[in-house]
Amino acid sequence: MGKMGEEKKSGGCMGWFIVLIVVGEIALALALGFTLRNKFHHDDDGDSPVPRPPGPVAQKYGDALKIALQFFDIQKSGKLVNNEISWRGDSGIDDGKEANLDLSKGMYDAGDHMKFGFPMAYTATVLSWAILEYGDQMNKANQLDSAKDSLKWITDYLINAHPEPNVLYIQVGDPDIDHSCWDRPEGMTEKRPLIQINASTPGTEVAAETAAAMASASLVFKSSDSTYSNSLLKHAKELFTFADKHRGSYSENIPQVQKYYNSTGYGDELLWAASWLYHATKDQTYLDYVVGSNGETYANWGSPTWFSWDDKRPGTQVLLSRVSFFNSKAATDASLKKYRKTAEAVMCGLLPKSPTATSSRTRSGLIWISDWNALQHPVASAFLAVVYSDYMLTSRTQKIQCDSASFSAKDLRKFALSQANYVLGDNPMKMSYLVGYGDKYSQFVHHRGASIPADATTGCKGWQWLESDQPNPNVAMGALVGGPFLNESFVDDRNNLMQTEPSTYNSAAIIGLLSGLVTTSSVATSFT
Repeated sequence: MGKMGEEKKSGGCMGWFIVLIVVGEIALALALGFTLRNKFHHDDDGDSPVPRPPGPVAQKYGDALKIALQFFDIQKSGKLVNNEISWRGDSGIDDGKEANLDLSKGMYDAGDHMKFGFPMAYTATVLSWAILEYGDQMNKANQLDSAKDSLKWITDYLINAHPEPNVLYIQVGDPDIDHSCWDRPEGMTEKRPLIQINASTPGTEVAAETAAAMASASLVFKSSDSTYSNSLLKHAKELFTFADKHRGSYSENIPQVQKYYNSTGYGDELLWAASWLYHATKDQTYLDYVVGSNGETYANWGSPTWFSWDDKRPGTQVLLSRVSFFNSKAATDASLKKYRKTAEAVMCGLLPKSPTATSSRTRSGLIWISDWNALQHPVASAFLAVVYSDYMLTSRTQKIQCDSASFSAKDLRKFALSQANYVLGDNPMKMSYLVGYGDKYSQFVHHRGASIPADATTGCKGWQWLESDQPNPNVAMGALVGGPFLNESFVDDRNNLMQTEPSTYNSAAIIGLLSGLVTTSSVATSFT
């Protein structure tokens, strides 16, 4: 610096001029870098996003996310790879052989050993959505690889289950036979027949949901494995065409499925699948599909419902709101505005202080719709709420209007936090409904593998382990059990299926919710 001060005046001026140019260029580069970021961090003090990468991980939600993802490892069928679950081993190896197919992968549905294609595909779609919105946050918590591995375990199965354009295998196992046994999956000897849908026996809702799963997953793997991504997208397009051209409910055409995953209609799955295909392809025909006559017929605009394995309308409304928020050309479409308006109606129903707030909640504030698997709806709803709140933040949308009152993104996030915190122990029972998290959680999860010692030989009839009054010998880490009754009580009993049985699709939703809460960040403006 001293030497530069000794130089001639003209040289000094030129030096300072160069310094100013360099400083200016650095400032410009930083500004451009921030502007071009798809991701934005937001302050806790307000709703305006501040351009920064995701913030520090909240340990509570980071720990819970890691635990929740372990349940997918517990549910895996097939020849396990890098298995870290000491009491699990290879199982279902011969699944699909009667049709000369390898259907050994995939995941068992719940506490049993069934592979139901409808909820399994929904599991994959929701998990894909969570990764697409919050993959960087999962990565910050060191859980992205685990999530993608679990997703691929399902999509590998779905690819093999679709051997021809108009053929999809939708079930492995007979629930009546399966449920007549209490055994470990590794020791199964019962018959595992297959069910397929085809052009003469269509199942539109399952074909469309599987198309949604593959389309969304194609986006997840697009940058890391383009060949696999392209294969998924090819299957998704074929399945959507099959679902649309050969319309018919699988519940009507295959009556035996009604007892477990009865569908109330396939219109929502067609809209859901087309929405995901639009995001995956940017092909305008898929967007035209959802905003045209199919939207008029199936969208049920203005009437909010509950997001679940059976009803994809709320998910579709939020997903298409993403188009409305971030695509200025499409945002003017009248039908897209109806989807977004209905999504806002869903959000207004969830917010406890909204004039249109649902009364379907417990005294402590948990959304509560059903005795059976009570946590499905609050967790799925909270996932939608945190996603929508981040759409608002990223687009700098300050408020949504709920009749006479307005609410911010922070209000939606607060609601999502309340539901997550309830699940993790902030409830009258002072227990965690996520097994393995905290000091108190279910010891009698309705889950065969967890209830039977790994070295036990039971054959089909290991009923003594179902009826045992001792806690499960194996911890079903990450299982989200069914949840509390309306009076917020919980009976920890293996035979209490309503409250103690977990499911893979509930796990997908809680993983999505926790990924949205694990740190503060808004979302990418495009999946591609």
